[in-house]
Amino acid sequence: MIHSVLIIGQSNMGGRGFLADAEPLTDPNHRLVLKNGRWQKMFRPVNPDRKTSAVCLAESFAELYRENHPDAEIGIIPCADGGTSLIQWRPGSLLLDHALMQLSLAERTSTLVAILWHQGESDCDPESWPLYEDRLTEILHAIRQVPACGDVPFLMGGLGDYLPLYAEKFANYVHINDALRRIAEKEPLCGYVPAEGLASNPDHMHFSAPALLEFGRRYYRVFEPFEKKDRIFPEKSCPLDARHSALEAL
Repeated sequence: MIHSVLIIGQSNMGGRGFLADAEPLTDPNHRLVLKNGRWQKMFRPVNPDRKTSAVCLAESFAELYRENHPDAEIGIIPCADGGTSLIQWRPGSLLLDHALMQLSLAERTSTLVAILWHQGESDCDPESWPLYEDRLTEILHAIRQVPACGDVPFLMGGLGDYLPLYAEKFANYVHINDALRRIAEKEPLCGYVPAEGLASNPDHMHFSAPALLEFGRRYYRVFEPFEKKDRIFPEKSCPLDARHSALEAL
């Protein structure tokens, strides 16, 4: 049985942690990545949106999920895209439509259990951050209209407190984090994942590999209280040849 996680947002969700700063992947046979509609054994980069993609927080989230659900495989649906703003993720956009299309493919052979979101650096300018809460809420409500997404946790990670070291405008990260907290408080099945104290790469824009792996564990700890412990995940009813096609690479 495959349980899947959709990851969306910008570069810190895509993952820019340096490969040299992380231990090799463990348990790749039961931690999977959706590629061309088929599940592949986990590899790096999990979310290859740019040539700088590397270690991703979804790796450690999936590791903890697998440890706590030994009878299930956990699959990641990678749809984050570096440098993108909320305007680019608005309902009807290419990015959101692409993510939901990938989810529809994954649904044939898996059950969605969580959505992981990290984005906001591109909205730290003075014109954008005041609109962040309303814009992300609109995106969230559009996602909730998709049947597979209606009852799964939507987890939002905070921006790193190192960002003002990169540029003055990034001091506005505190307003983005406040907006994320408010959304988590008012919207059902939403959680805020704090990023305080997590270190960056030397660029002061992206979390380091150790920080991302810790961040993924924080995401999982926020996820756990939302999880329906007694939820039964039925096998997807899909043609045998479709299931075989999706799994044959395993």
